[in-house]
Amino acid sequence: MISIPHKAKQFLVLLAKILIVGGAFYFIYDQLAHNDKLDWQKFIILFRKNQSVSGIAFILLLSVLNRYFEILKWQNLARVIHEISIGEATKQVLAALTAGIFTPNGVGEYAGKALFYPKSEAKKVVFLNLICNGIQMILTVIFGVFGLLYFNAKYNVITTKTVVILFAVFFLFFAILFSLKKIKIKGYSIEKLLHKINEIPKSVHQKNIFLGICRYLVFSHQYYFLFLAFDVELPYFTLIATIAVVYFLASSLPTFQFLDFAVKGSVAIYFFGILGVNEWIVVFISTLMWFLNVVLPVILGSYYVLNFKTKAVK
Repeated sequence: MISIPHKAKQFLVLLAKILIVGGAFYFIYDQLAHNDKLDWQKFIILFRKNQSVSGIAFILLLSVLNRYFEILKWQNLARVIHEISIGEATKQVLAALTAGIFTPNGVGEYAGKALFYPKSEAKKVVFLNLICNGIQMILTVIFGVFGLLYFNAKYNVITTKTVVILFAVFFLFFAILFSLKKIKIKGYSIEKLLHKINEIPKSVHQKNIFLGICRYLVFSHQYYFLFLAFDVELPYFTLIATIAVVYFLASSLPTFQFLDFAVKGSVAIYFFGILGVNEWIVVFISTLMWFLNVVLPVILGSYYVLNFKTKAVK
C-alpha cells in the first residue's frame, strides 16, 4: 500500500476543501447571475412596496427553523452511534450540505457526514443519513399525493381513471417489491434493510417522524407566506395543496442541489400557471426558497468545511 507523506496529505485535504467551497460558490453565482427568467427590476419594485422588517425577519426565522429541525433530526439519529451536541450536529449537517451541493441528489452529503466519524462507523453513518432523508421523502410523497388529489379534484388536470391506474401501478409495485424482499443483491435485501431499521429504537423513529413533519410544515408555509408577500391572493388550501404537489413531483426527479430551484421552479410554473400566477413571481419565489434554505446554509457550511480537521477521519 502506498503511504502519502503527511505534508502531501495536508495539501490534498486543503485542495479538496478549496474545491468544495469554490465549486459551491461558483455554482450559486452562476445560477443567480445567468438566469434570464429572474426580473430583478420587478422584484425591487415589489420589495420596496411591501418591505417590512418584521416580515423579512419572519421569513428568515422560518429558514432557521427549517434547518434547525434538520439538525435536530440528525442529532436524534446520531444517538444510535453516540450522543452529539447541537453544535456538533450543526457542524456536520451544514458541512455535509456544502459538500453535497453539486453532487447528484446531494449524495456528497452522505460522504460529508461520514468524514466526521471513524472509518469503522462509515456504513452506519450513511445508513442513518438515509433514514434521515428517507423519512423526509416519505412525508413529501404522503403530503404530495393528498395535495395532488385535492388539486386534481378542483382543476381536473388528469382524469379519475388515470388517477386510479396510477395508484394501482403504485400499489402493485410495492406488492411485488415486498414479495421479493428476501432476494439478495450484492448481499443486501429489503428484509435485511427492514431488520436494520427495526434495530433502531422506536423512540428515535418517532422523534424522527415528528421532526420531519415539523420541518415539512415550516418550509411549505414559508413558500406560502412568500406568495402572500408577492400579493398572490388564493385560498389557503389551494396554495398549500399546490406547494405540496410541486415539492412531491420536483423531489421525484433526479437533480443536483444547486439546480434544485430550477427544477422546482419549472414544476411550479406549470401548476401555479393553472392558478393564474405570473411566471416571474413563481420563478422568484422558487429562487428565494433556494437561496434561503440552500445558499445561506451552504455559506455557513463553508466555514465548517474550511475548518475541518483531518483527525476526525481517523
